[in-house]
Amino acid sequence: MADHDIYGVMAEFDSPTALVRGANRAREAGYLKMDAYSPFPIEELREALGFRQTKLPMIVAGGALLGALAGWGLQVWVSSIAYPLNVGGRPLISWPSFVPPMFETAVLFAAFAAVGGMLALNGLPMPYHPVFNVPRFVMASRDRFFLCIEARDPRFDRAATRTFLESLEPREVSDVER
Repeated sequence: MADHDIYGVMAEFDSPTALVRGANRAREAGYLKMDAYSPFPIEELREALGFRQTKLPMIVAGGALLGALAGWGLQVWVSSIAYPLNVGGRPLISWPSFVPPMFETAVLFAAFAAVGGMLALNGLPMPYHPVFNVPRFVMASRDRFFLCIEARDPRFDRAATRTFLESLEPREVSDVER
């Protein structure tokens, strides 16, 4: 099998501690493109894999700002252009009464931005992933922990990466085919 037919090399571990230790050692060895799979969240794993801050908070803030502006614009258009109604000499554009609807539209747009941004940044929906080709990967949702070093990593060499992962003393090391 040629190197372009492979997604990466994956090691299977028995415990979360072994997985975090393996991810730390891989990061120290210079591997950058790797991912870990676990049946439950492991707090230390994020740092061990070298994940950086996400852009999601900025996307949500942008959605909230857009929502507040849309709410304000809609109210200005309705109260002063589409259906101006002067009640008791009050101004047509009365911003204090616009605040609650602006807040509600800001929350609505922020929620849509959060869901859309999360799906886009995570690359979802993804009904298929190459790691599903490894027969033992079904254990990732039960009691096994996996570390996959991807072939797109600059340091990736199939034989050297396999040897490195075997040095971490995993239960098994498998090639991940595309």
